[in-house]
Amino acid sequence: MRPNLRSPIAALALLVLPVAAHAATPITGQWLTVEGKAIVSITECGQGVCGRITKVLKPNPNGATVDAHNPDPAKRGRPIEGLQILANFKDDGAAWRGTIYSPEAGKEYKSFVKRQPDGTLQVKGCIAFFCQTQVWKPAR
Repeated sequence: MRPNLRSPIAALALLVLPVAAHAATPITGQWLTVEGKAIVSITECGQGVCGRITKVLKPNPNGATVDAHNPDPAKRGRPIEGLQILANFKDDGAAWRGTIYSPEAGKEYKSFVKRQPDGTLQVKGCIAFFCQTQVWKPAR
């Protein structure tokens, strides 16, 4: 039996069929953080993307090259180079959502990352409704 496409019910069924979702622009690559402090490599991991500090370009003037501000004392000796700071990022259609860890503050924040038309990354870290935005540039 073929459906009658002229009927209102058939027309309504066509309207509610799933539509292909838009995908956020990929964010993988190597990125220079704000003020050129470090290079972060963003790669696919698991079912999303994550990012690690792969090179510290401007070390902390106090000489700390470890995750000294981490709230977990067992993690305070972890080297900054190699430290995962972006975790569990998933494409939400407009941006990538996940968490970002700040070794300078020793805190994790909800985060949104979006590639801008000029090729930079807009990186937001948020607590509730308060967000701080940084712009990361492609590392060359």
